[in-house]
Amino acid sequence: MRSNDKDGNIIITLPIFNIFITINKDGGGSLTSVGLKTEHNDEEDELYNAAIDGIEALILTHAIGGVDVESVEYIDGIKDTVEFISNNF
Repeated sequence: MRSNDKDGNIIITLPIFNIFITINKDGGGSLTSVGLKTEHNDEEDELYNAAIDGIEALILTHAIGGVDVESVEYIDGIKDTVEFISNNF
């Protein structure tokens, strides 16, 4: 779902992993997710979270760059990538 906030920034809410993207009108942006990362209990958790950070950074830069991160194909790719990461940690 895509909307605009009162400052003219674009807000994108993805239907998976509670991912919220803000694209600032100046070209920057931010991404938050809820529950996608795990607590830092050991080195393996830290590596998992680092991999998730990379995926989040890629999603954000794609959104800022104009890639349709809301498409079914893109959403499926995110799901598959997170599943792959989860299965390897």
